[in-house]
Amino acid sequence: MSARSLRNRTRAVDLALVRSSFAARPGPADPILRGLTGLANHSVLWVLVAGALAAAGGPRRRGAVRGLLAVAGASSVANGVLKPLLPRDRPPAVAVPALRRLGVRPVSSSFPSGHAASAAAFATGVALESPVAGMLVAPLAAAVAYSRVHVGVHWPSDVVVGAGIGAGVALGTRRWWAVRSTTPARLGSRGEAPALHRGRGLLVLVNPAAGTHNSDVVAAVAEALPDARFVRPNDGEDFATRLRAEIDESVHALGVCGGDGTVAAAVAAAVRTDLPLAVFAGGTLNHFARDIGLTRVTTTAAAVERGHAARVDLGSVSIDGGEPTLFVNTASIGGYPDTVRLRDRWTDRVGKWPAAAAAMVAVLAVARPLHAVVGDRVDPVWMLFVGNGSYAPTDQVPMSRPSIAGGILDVRYLRARLRFSRTRLAAAALTGTLGSSPTYRQEHVTSLSVRHDGPPVSVAVDGEIAGEGRAFDFLARPSLLTVYGPGGVG
Repeated sequence: MSARSLRNRTRAVDLALVRSSFAARPGPADPILRGLTGLANHSVLWVLVAGALAAAGGPRRRGAVRGLLAVAGASSVANGVLKPLLPRDRPPAVAVPALRRLGVRPVSSSFPSGHAASAAAFATGVALESPVAGMLVAPLAAAVAYSRVHVGVHWPSDVVVGAGIGAGVALGTRRWWAVRSTTPARLGSRGEAPALHRGRGLLVLVNPAAGTHNSDVVAAVAEALPDARFVRPNDGEDFATRLRAEIDESVHALGVCGGDGTVAAAVAAAVRTDLPLAVFAGGTLNHFARDIGLTRVTTTAAAVERGHAARVDLGSVSIDGGEPTLFVNTASIGGYPDTVRLRDRWTDRVGKWPAAAAAMVAVLAVARPLHAVVGDRVDPVWMLFVGNGSYAPTDQVPMSRPSIAGGILDVRYLRARLRFSRTRLAAAALTGTLGSSPTYRQEHVTSLSVRHDGPPVSVAVDGEIAGEGRAFDFLARPSLLTVYGPGGVG
């Protein structure tokens, strides 16, 4: 089919559909659709919906942020690029039924529909992070898109193309902001752990200062495992030391209710005493609990009563030849600890990737490079990240952890030797080309030595500063921890 034939057929279909719509009798939908199309002007509707989703937190909050970013991109493409390039007359105003007419009729090009592009972009962006929320938003987006035909300011093909642009832009955001996987990480082999009926023999470390819902989580644990014993350290007391002091012959397993910092303390005690660990997500972020699929108290409690457990890897770092410090998630040096602190502070407001990008820019603006020897290569770096297990994606900001088995450390660092490295790094992050940028390096190793020839620098372990030094030795510790979990094997 030739281009001219396609255009003629499209015009015929548009005209037929518009006439059919205009011929419908007046009804209660007329004022509703007219009001809806007005509320969607300048994306006001989507900002309001995003606010409601953000208040719900979790994936819905990330979906709100991704949706608004997609709206900005889709609106720029549709209104700023395509409308000026592809001018098209709007349907004749005289043919629009009086009850549907807008007070102020748009004068820009009809093709494509910017409203449809924004609606589809927002709905798709939300659905990528939260399919349930996306299903709720989709009918509203479809109504906004159709309303442009109903009030007579767009041809149906304008709406179809606009919606396609919006959905495409939203899907494209995955290139520079990966969608967080909800699939738990692959764990190691089945671990040996006792089945503790009603939690008898379980000693649970509780951090009262953890997340805002920690008390509710503790109450749920007490209800699910009424015979478990709880220990609540005092302010300033070392959690791992207090937990080990409470262990006697009646304790057959340890538990922890708190965030990743509290989990790390419990892990240290579990490894020292060779006891299995039950993790209850009671913190703000709960990275480790989420990665091993233990975000619900009932899931962990069921595993404790059935004796289902698996082996998982840990990582460790020795500072200046000292005793190794274990970590369950990540360790980092350079500007990365500051980046993590800023990212976690801003994540609840804007989502993890935007918070990570903004934090990286803020830290790199004032950072000084570390003159480090990474492995057997001399390579000044701005910051260095070491993850326990493999993280994904490999060419973007890490968003999820596919595996905590196999004795692997996921190492990423930002090189400072290249000219304009900070500018090039920021440009690569914004354009989704971080993986191909010479400023960014990612590799899987079993061990790593980093030497710094300047003043002592800090190392952060699971979000907490573990100390300062000039020599850091990282090591993967395969299957060092036994953790209760569903089914026993990931």
